[in-house]
Amino acid sequence: MKKLFLAAVAMVALAQPVLAQERWPSRPIKLIVPFAAGGNTDAVARIAANHMTKALGVNVVIENKGGAGGIVGTDAAAKSAPDGYTFCVCSIGSITIAPATEQLPYKPLEDIMPISLLNTNPLILLVNPSVKANSVPELIALAKASPNSLNYSSSGIGGLMYFSAELFKAKTGAQITHVPYRGGAPATTAVIGGEVQLVFTNMSDAVGQLEGGKVRALAVTTNKRSPSAPNVPTLAEQGIAGYHTESWNALFAPKGTPQPIVDRMAQLAADMAKDATVQKQMANFGSVAVANTPTEFGTMLREETALWANLVKQIAGK
Repeated sequence: MKKLFLAAVAMVALAQPVLAQERWPSRPIKLIVPFAAGGNTDAVARIAANHMTKALGVNVVIENKGGAGGIVGTDAAAKSAPDGYTFCVCSIGSITIAPATEQLPYKPLEDIMPISLLNTNPLILLVNPSVKANSVPELIALAKASPNSLNYSSSGIGGLMYFSAELFKAKTGAQITHVPYRGGAPATTAVIGGEVQLVFTNMSDAVGQLEGGKVRALAVTTNKRSPSAPNVPTLAEQGIAGYHTESWNALFAPKGTPQPIVDRMAQLAADMAKDATVQKQMANFGSVAVANTPTEFGTMLREETALWANLVKQIAGK
């Protein structure tokens, strides 16, 4: 009897680790989007959520948590339980730019784990049709003739929209005034409605407006013209040398998320980038579907953080 009892105890002990390991995923997964609904990051997150829902067999839901150029939502993601049920579709501003500009409530390269890029996206300079400028040189001349008479919108201080405009100011001497909004979509809507005069916005927030005459496109911020707006020249073509900014959105997890889960999500991102439907959905709003490994992405983030730190110093010194 004693032997039988000991054997039973041993069997229970062996079974405990198996019982303790919950099948993942066994319940809905949350993607935190650190911006208001309707913008580029939100659109990318919803494409990702749809793809992941089908692949994982559980609902993947979006939680929009905007504020402070993406910092509020990114902080919430960094402080979430690392159990594989909360992730962030974060963007460049709150990860690699903000560390150069302010004290953050999280450490981007330590408190949140990089999984994979999801997309890249050029920015485009839009003006309200009331602005008497049909080119970048004309806009610069107008801004210099009437300093601070033109206002520009952004998703908040520290984001790429903000720094694209500040870099423009530094390189041209144009004096324009910043008006922050809670996301890229409302910042772009503000230009359409005439609340502000111009914006450096994600291509995704501009594509639907370019043909309607509600805004005028003056330039794209990348080295080459965008396939989504092939008739819009680059800033470099209009005399601003060395100007290049490009946004991205990517998948992150709270520090401590189990590596097998991180690897599975990275594989899903890689599958998304090769999916023809996803590629078309991204292209519809001016984005390019991309992916990389957690290791590759981590290296990219360290390099980009250093580049932005140097660039912010240059901007501040002009």
